[in-house]
Amino acid sequence: MDQVTEQYEAYPYPDRNPADEARRLITGSPSHPLEIDHFVFGGCRDWSMPLRALVAGGGTGDALIQLAQIMAQAGKPCEITYVDLSTASRRIAEDRAAARGLEGMITFVTGSLLEAPEMGEFDYIDCCGVLHHLPDPAAGFAALRAALAPGGGMGFMVYAPYGRSGVYPLQEAFGRLFGTLAPEARLAAAREVMARLPAGHPFNTNPNLGDHRDSDAGFYDLLLHSQDRAFDIPALLSELDAGCWELAGFTMPVLYDLAELAPRPEGMDDEKAMAVAEMLRGTIKTHVGYAVAAGSGQTPASSRNRSLVPHLTGIEARPLAQAVAQGKAPQVTFNGMSGRLQLPVAAAPLIARVDGRHSLSEIFAASGTDPIGTGAVWSRVESVLTGWGLLRYSGLLR
Repeated sequence: MDQVTEQYEAYPYPDRNPADEARRLITGSPSHPLEIDHFVFGGCRDWSMPLRALVAGGGTGDALIQLAQIMAQAGKPCEITYVDLSTASRRIAEDRAAARGLEGMITFVTGSLLEAPEMGEFDYIDCCGVLHHLPDPAAGFAALRAALAPGGGMGFMVYAPYGRSGVYPLQEAFGRLFGTLAPEARLAAAREVMARLPAGHPFNTNPNLGDHRDSDAGFYDLLLHSQDRAFDIPALLSELDAGCWELAGFTMPVLYDLAELAPRPEGMDDEKAMAVAEMLRGTIKTHVGYAVAAGSGQTPASSRNRSLVPHLTGIEARPLAQAVAQGKAPQVTFNGMSGRLQLPVAAAPLIARVDGRHSLSEIFAASGTDPIGTGAVWSRVESVLTGWGLLRYSGLLR
């Protein structure tokens, strides 16, 4: 058994208890159906057609359970294949699915995501926190691309370097010191050393990291992983390109907006601008986004299509509308970064009508205002809220 498989057999990650399914649903990015529709299908997927999904390297099941549960609640057909190397992780994912009565929508496979092309074609592929642990990430990107159905896409999360400062020297040091020990002994020895690190060590001064405090599995995954690399923006885009993917978008574009941090030099292309923004931001520890087949022409949803249905995520429509109507700019925060939602007062009645069931054209008509002026106001709403990951378009609930 290789060290990566050995790790996840001993410490399935993330640490989850199936009994907790009775009290909460863990949601997030990627792989929320609203996000999938927004970034992959332009906000207008026909949800009467079964969604064929692959959760590649599914671990203990966060993405799997989120996707299956929300599709079940929406009453939409879905066929999900879960694959992971760890039998311990798979058992937890299976127990979580059973606790929610979701087993009938899921096929569980113990294996490698490199075998994905043999499992069929998928409209959607989730690969969260896995590609950066492969000995050859390019092979992973290529294998998943080979399993993608025409018109489909992938939600991904890969590590980013700057927000993980201090991690990699410790991983290397612990590997040299304790790499031959069994996982339990390796963990105990590393915890003893961690208690003696200087206060000024880059890891101890990095406020972006917390997995090591949450559980043994989190400590091990962060600091004792035997195969781990991070991608800066140029490296990530290069891997996508080599695998015949292209970036559809990051779930929180404001993080990569150079204009938020410094003047953008004339002639600087988007890739270079995002790379500089990542350097200046310095706190991005993961890149979370969606990719589609290179040359597919698929783009994220936008208000140019007035038949789309807007959803607010992570924020409630009425309180936001009330604040905007009063001329306030509500504060939002993410991983230590904060900003304000600067929205025109005229947007308040539009925001108040966002309920995930009415289209933009219906919302605009109900507002009783000039369609051209309303469109301009909504364009500002879209720019600000999608920048912070707070607005998605999808007909899932129609």
